[in-house]
Amino acid sequence: MANATGYLKKLRLEAKRNLVEGEVFLKENALRDTVVSLPSGLQYEIVEEGNGKSPKLTDSVKCFYEGRLINGTVFDSTAKKKKPVSFPVNEVIAGWTEALQLMKEGSKWRLFIPSALGYGELSVSKEIGGNAALIFEVELVSVH
Repeated sequence: MANATGYLKKLRLEAKRNLVEGEVFLKENALRDTVVSLPSGLQYEIVEEGNGKSPKLTDSVKCFYEGRLINGTVFDSTAKKKKPVSFPVNEVIAGWTEALQLMKEGSKWRLFIPSALGYGELSVSKEIGGNAALIFEVELVSVH
């Protein structure tokens, strides 16, 4: 039991640290001229603007993406798959759901997602601890 208690304490401390580091990162990031900050806390940077249609909440999309932590650690990527992944807009983290509906087909955006719009307090993998702010490079290939 002592080991479990120690492990939970470690996870809580990591989550507190992640929350503070994420808040500092996002506050500094918001000062960049190329970054758009939304009331929800989501930030994005347009790398390349597409000219296709924007998905609705009930649509599915095909995307290429790479997910990183604010320290640069890559935790997920479609690069090795060499083809986009398909998923419903309303079945991903809140930051993605919000951003995708603003994007147009053909767009490439860099998303800066606060933990509240990501996985929250949950430690979802050994790379993504609780309260982790996330960065995603997203290319919206198609809406279907």
